[in-house]
Amino acid sequence: MESSPAPELTPIGVPPLAAPPARPAPRGKALAALALGALGVVYGDIGTSPLYALRECFEGAHSVAPTPANVLGVLSLVFWAMTFVVTFKYVGVVMRADNRGEGGVLALVALVGRHETSRLGRRFLVLLGIFGAALLYGDGAITPAISVLGAVEGLSVAAPALHDAVVPLAVAILVALFAFQRRGTAAVGAVFGPVMLVWFASIAVLGVRGVLLDPSVLLAFSPTYAAAFFARNGGQGFLVLGGVVLVITGGEALYADMGHFGKRPIRLAWFAVALPALFLNYLGQGAMLLHDPAAARNPFYLLAPEWALYPLIGIATVAAIVASQALISGAYSLTRQAIQLGYAPRVTIRHTSSHEIGQIYLPEVNAALAVATVGLVLGFRSSSSLAAAYGIAVTGTMAITSLLFYRVARDLWRWRRRRAIPLAALFLAVDVAFLSANVVKIEEGGWFPLVAAAAIFALLATWKRGREELAGMMEGAGLPLDLFLKDVARRQPQRVSGTAVFLTGNTTTVSPVLLHHLKHLKVLHERVVLTSLRTEEVPAVRGEERVVVRDLGCGFFQVVARYGFMETPDVPALFASLPSLAKPGEPRLEIKPMETTFFLGRETLLPTGAGKMARWRKRLFIVMSRNAQTASAFFGLPPNRVVEIGAQVEL
Repeated sequence: MESSPAPELTPIGVPPLAAPPARPAPRGKALAALALGALGVVYGDIGTSPLYALRECFEGAHSVAPTPANVLGVLSLVFWAMTFVVTFKYVGVVMRADNRGEGGVLALVALVGRHETSRLGRRFLVLLGIFGAALLYGDGAITPAISVLGAVEGLSVAAPALHDAVVPLAVAILVALFAFQRRGTAAVGAVFGPVMLVWFASIAVLGVRGVLLDPSVLLAFSPTYAAAFFARNGGQGFLVLGGVVLVITGGEALYADMGHFGKRPIRLAWFAVALPALFLNYLGQGAMLLHDPAAARNPFYLLAPEWALYPLIGIATVAAIVASQALISGAYSLTRQAIQLGYAPRVTIRHTSSHEIGQIYLPEVNAALAVATVGLVLGFRSSSSLAAAYGIAVTGTMAITSLLFYRVARDLWRWRRRRAIPLAALFLAVDVAFLSANVVKIEEGGWFPLVAAAAIFALLATWKRGREELAGMMEGAGLPLDLFLKDVARRQPQRVSGTAVFLTGNTTTVSPVLLHHLKHLKVLHERVVLTSLRTEEVPAVRGEERVVVRDLGCGFFQVVARYGFMETPDVPALFASLPSLAKPGEPRLEIKPMETTFFLGRETLLPTGAGKMARWRKRLFIVMSRNAQTASAFFGLPPNRVVEIGAQVEL
């Protein structure tokens, strides 16, 4: 067949992403509905902290005696910790550092990656952010364990004879929760908000009941009691911060879930419901301790009247499940972001809702979290023992967020040093104080999130480095696209009917897969589509900006599709949308996946090359590659339309 001559090519132009349209501020019923949803998803973690937080300050390994002065001092610390860290830092300031409406440590990493000018500084901050993300996985395992244990431990208060049943019951609840994940969270998600509203109302009522026992507890609003507490208790008082930090554990979750609800509903839910209910309950527990210091063994449940214990245990258990579900779903979302940003190998991603893109199920992540969580319950056996592990994970991530926030303030917002440094230093001083108070707990359980984070960080960093090295090798084995097209126009190889799609990561060179195909088979399809899937450092890409198509001549076409780090590429859906997304001047491609042949590369990796990675990292990367989900399955390609061409590569 006759082929059109190959044009003179320049690298394909992909226009920069436009700023997204401003999200209209919700009002009225829409605002109330979003705030209710935020109450269930965003505040599940911090909302269940009253189950164990105050108890750790007076009964934990580094506690103080529940004297009246100490009770008022700790309550003052609780109030000002919630006010400064959650209200001021996260709700007031850090939530402004959004990536197209999305928050969380990986959103900050993407922002830093785009705006940090120093290569060394960018690499350090990105690695720091990835370690923060790794710490969040530890948080995702600890939260279900400590929340469910804290709720079920009420049985020991209601019926001491049932103490031995606490751990088996907690394990049974967690196993059922993780087994349910495959069915999706749509049905459960619909009741998250109402369940947590009932929970917050319940703990607020309990708090009022306690305050009526001893209204003098209201004196704790004065920061002088916190200062006097430190002056009186010295080093031991400082270590109590390891228990106080448990009241602010949901700050990162609040920031990470910002994109699901928006800033205004999250702020409304905090100021109207979560903050007053939480502090009322802490005041009530403090009043109970002033009335009866022996209640320190479990001030939350002992605050309730005897007739309300079993209903309260039931409500607390459901609230703990809601909190656990939010963290489990967060781990799924975090993993998908890591995959799209190139820090994690492909895993199975199943969408459990046809309406909500964020509702996904990752079997491999679910299994790992289930094993870790059940192992934590069986290993630590009480929420008090787990509290040490919890504090390290939370405070470590908070400190990393403060460092990344400083770079965003300087590089993106263009704040001057005299404005950015004092604020970031203040944030960091509080974070480091909490972190230091938890460092002494490493032997008591704080080692777990550190070991887990180090292992996950090694996996994420190794995968990123390995993919970069492999991409460099494959690019070197390729051929400039313009030279290849000129050679095709000159040689005019035999063409066969049909469409062939070659997935390639580079838009300026021809992949080795296509070169091997032509070298060994001596033919080309009459229509060849070179498809590149790019991940942008934004959460999502709008439909009109999704794809760029170019006619390269000689029957070749180039398709560059862009996705956000919170999106999962779907190649058949992409091709189905090409006719409707065609822009003026672009060719109108119609590709039917079941009538198309997809060519993919499958590399057999060997650790014997001259690559700069350490030998153990090469072997780790090879193991991860072998266990990653296949590209055909991840991109949704029809299995019977895929041809894989193998090659051996020495790393």
